[in-house]
Amino acid sequence: MSDAPAEPPLSETARRTWAPADYPGCPITVDIALAQGRQLRAPRWGIPDAIIPLLGFVLISVAIAAGGSFLDLPLPVLLLLGISLPWIALAGWPLLTTSFQGNGPRIDLGLRLTWSDLGWGVIGGVAALMAGGAIALLLQAIFGEFTSAAGEVGDQLRDEGPMLAVVAFALCVAIGAPIAEEIAFRGMAYNALAKRGLSTVWVIAITTVAFSLFHLEPVRAPILLASGLVLGLLRWRTRSLGAPIVAHAVNNLPGAAFLLLG
Repeated sequence: MSDAPAEPPLSETARRTWAPADYPGCPITVDIALAQGRQLRAPRWGIPDAIIPLLGFVLISVAIAAGGSFLDLPLPVLLLLGISLPWIALAGWPLLTTSFQGNGPRIDLGLRLTWSDLGWGVIGGVAALMAGGAIALLLQAIFGEFTSAAGEVGDQLRDEGPMLAVVAFALCVAIGAPIAEEIAFRGMAYNALAKRGLSTVWVIAITTVAFSLFHLEPVRAPILLASGLVLGLLRWRTRSLGAPIVAHAVNNLPGAAFLLLG
């Protein structure tokens, strides 16, 4: 019999090679890749890469508004461009930087969807709707009737554009926004803060407040805080982006339906 120490499991060996970039709260996809014996690169992205998408979103939005006025674009075209094109920065930069400075968005950001993620996402989406609805009733009692920025855009599209533009906008609300915003906030921002060493409580708090402020809707800020908190908890519970994306879509679905139904 040999007295040589036993070799550690392959996953432990792989984990040590990735130790400089390993951090509490990393996506479950990191653990899966390490357990498979994959050699992962230490991610070189960080907090600046979480800020760049937000700045890019603002710059593209301003450029579209200025360019649309200069070119005298029809209102439906201008509104749809203003909604969708800024997502190039919001979601595009995290996808790009994790691909070139890490191991890709699937591993570094937890961009996956399993049946478990789907189930948790539906539960979380219903919870966000219930919490947001209760807060909305309270805000309505205090401030009176109010609407969302999406509702106002929907009204403009219905008045100015063809029904096809309304349908396209509803799809943006129900599908596009959840994917782009979750990649930016519960994806890049969450992981950048966790990799920096912040506790889970602070990571969820910062990303929730940033998510609320990002929408620039002061009256609806408490509703956005409640939904953002649910989405952050889902990211923590499932350690992936699938559940927050599904929950976000479920939360936005009634609004998209109301846009279609007028």
